[in-house]
Amino acid sequence: MPLIEFTDSGLFCRQGRFYIDPWKPVDKAVITHAHSDHARPGNSDYLCHHLTKPLLQLRLGNNSYETVDWNETVFMNGVKVSLHPAGHIIGAAQIRVEYGGEVWVASGDYKIEDDGLSGAFEPVRCNTFITESTFGLPIYQWKKQADIFNDIKKWVAQNKEAKKTSVLIAYSLGKAQRVLMPLSAMGLPVFVHGAVWNVHQALVNSGWKLPEVQRVQPDTPKEYLSGNIIIAPPSADGTPWMKKFYPYSVGVCSGWMQVRGNARRRNTDAGFALSDHADWDGLLQAVKATGAQKVFATHGFQSAFSRYLNEQGIEAGEVKTAFGGEEEDGQTENVKEGEADNTASIKVPTV
Repeated sequence: MPLIEFTDSGLFCRQGRFYIDPWKPVDKAVITHAHSDHARPGNSDYLCHHLTKPLLQLRLGNNSYETVDWNETVFMNGVKVSLHPAGHIIGAAQIRVEYGGEVWVASGDYKIEDDGLSGAFEPVRCNTFITESTFGLPIYQWKKQADIFNDIKKWVAQNKEAKKTSVLIAYSLGKAQRVLMPLSAMGLPVFVHGAVWNVHQALVNSGWKLPEVQRVQPDTPKEYLSGNIIIAPPSADGTPWMKKFYPYSVGVCSGWMQVRGNARRRNTDAGFALSDHADWDGLLQAVKATGAQKVFATHGFQSAFSRYLNEQGIEAGEVKTAFGGEEEDGQTENVKEGEADNTASIKVPTV
């Protein structure tokens, strides 16, 4: 019997009688992070990292929450469980499960580059590794965060000179906090959508030292906004809420912007390939660092990624889950094998 089973309710450890990021209500849920495709309402008890608790309270309300620190061991019916940094967003964890000499790690979502806010990804040695594969195609190769931030700041400066307001589309939990850090150094007021404001306040109230922002209110004078910076979630893009910023320029922060044409299809002015997920090389680096003899790829390009691992001599399979429905704006942005720009092939390399 596998240590973690793939069931209709989620990833289930039968020996420990708990689920990891279940998508149906269960008695005991171990949560990797607070994005809504991984942390859902209705569970009787939740176990998470202590940094994740205020975010779960914001999104799910008051529940029975148990929190742990990094590398702190808890036992569930004889199964050893610990949480390790995933580097995805604040509080995001990989779940290490050990029983009878067997070790499995469920990664949740992760990225390899340390963004200076979410913590550094920690490779965890295991027999079996359950990995995301959101960007599991070789076309996805991220620039260094510092370089992307420089691009964003240049874009904002150009908009300012053109007397335009800069509207950055960034997911409210994770991405918004990342882009706020470099933008705050520009000396311009930063205004945020209500969804971003709620996350910001939850983090500040729990002790995080984040730069100051102002919430966009219905009565916020237009002259206060003109030429400055707005951070808003994808759901706000193209809505009447945006009208009060005119004239404005829209920049989308998403890994999907790596593929030429996605910014055009979205009718946006600029695209910045800033992702909270590992790119192709990052995924391969993480898998290798675990030393796992078997890998299961979940949401994203799991078929292509698992096929490549098998070609490299690593036993791998793909698993369908309910993950991947929120962060990175939810979809694969019409990217298919063979549909890419002229500088990078989306075809998975062979050995």
